[in-house]
Amino acid sequence: MAINGGGEGGEDSERDIAVAGHTGMVTGTVWVANEEAGTLTAIDAATNQVVTSLEGIEGPHNVQIGPDGATLWTVSGHDSFAAMIDTTSMQVHGTVPTGGSPAHVVVTPDGATAYTTNAEDETVTAIDTATMKSVATIPAGAGPHGLRPSPDGRWIYVANVAGTTLSVIDTSTNTLVDDITVGESPAQVAFSPDGRFVYASLNGQDAVAKVDVARRRLVDTLKVGDGPIQTFVTPDNQYLLVANQGDERDPGTTVSLIDLASFTLAGEVETGEGAHGIVVDPSGRHAYITNLYGNDVAVLDLDTLTVVARIPVGAKPNGISFSPVTTAEQPATTLDLPAGHATEPAEHSEGTGHDGGAH
Repeated sequence: MAINGGGEGGEDSERDIAVAGHTGMVTGTVWVANEEAGTLTAIDAATNQVVTSLEGIEGPHNVQIGPDGATLWTVSGHDSFAAMIDTTSMQVHGTVPTGGSPAHVVVTPDGATAYTTNAEDETVTAIDTATMKSVATIPAGAGPHGLRPSPDGRWIYVANVAGTTLSVIDTSTNTLVDDITVGESPAQVAFSPDGRFVYASLNGQDAVAKVDVARRRLVDTLKVGDGPIQTFVTPDNQYLLVANQGDERDPGTTVSLIDLASFTLAGEVETGEGAHGIVVDPSGRHAYITNLYGNDVAVLDLDTLTVVARIPVGAKPNGISFSPVTTAEQPATTLDLPAGHATEPAEHSEGTGHDGGAH
């Protein structure tokens, strides 16, 4: 069934009432990576207004808030490094060279280690967040892209978008311990809150895979929309949300909602052109979706399953992350990157990795 994403084609007055009704409902900051614009946008979740933007990192494909809520990680796909930013001072805490064409970055629940996927090198870089040094380079599958840690921090699951597998990394040893065949072009993963299952978008077959974590085995697949990319499980474990991006010639415009109790499609919500990144606030009230070809963020009320706000951001918004810490409104800032942050970056040819329009 299709669910009307209220704010998409509705009357302006009705949309304004919906937005006003959601003011102050959620507090915190939504951070967005605008890959083509080369900016990071901060949105006040209480008002759904942009409060600042950060410039200076080329090709930021992904952002990730650390577990303290006050540090922001991003990657430069252009210059092959990861950066940690203090979201209060807006200062760069440090940068670390990665492999070629880093796509996503995540941080373990204890905040001790960050991991990046390096699409060109088919590796994952492990970074000690205290020393801001790379401590391991771990092999992965073809085109490693999205990745996430298990809730207990024991495992990192990596979606290999140029292949058919999820790579499993043991965080205690920073070694590859398994590859699980799931289907065509897995792009991102999402864990259930209890860590029993991991779900992967299968971009190449318009489906989602369900994997039993204890057995490391594919147990089910389910059809979704066109060109699924990012995935996110609601905190109450009711829904898996899947962004259906499609492609630039034929953009997808929906988010699929999967009922996890039955692993069936509960419906689809119209959210915008090229739905790509998804994050859900910790209370589970709102989901935030980047629209890659619409250059905006849709705010989805998960109680009514309607879009209650649409926020313009930069060109080609991709990654998105939620911080419980509210960022004060302030002028746009150009980040002061340390000299030599990308010393001797890995050389890579044009057309490899990601270009902001695919994954």
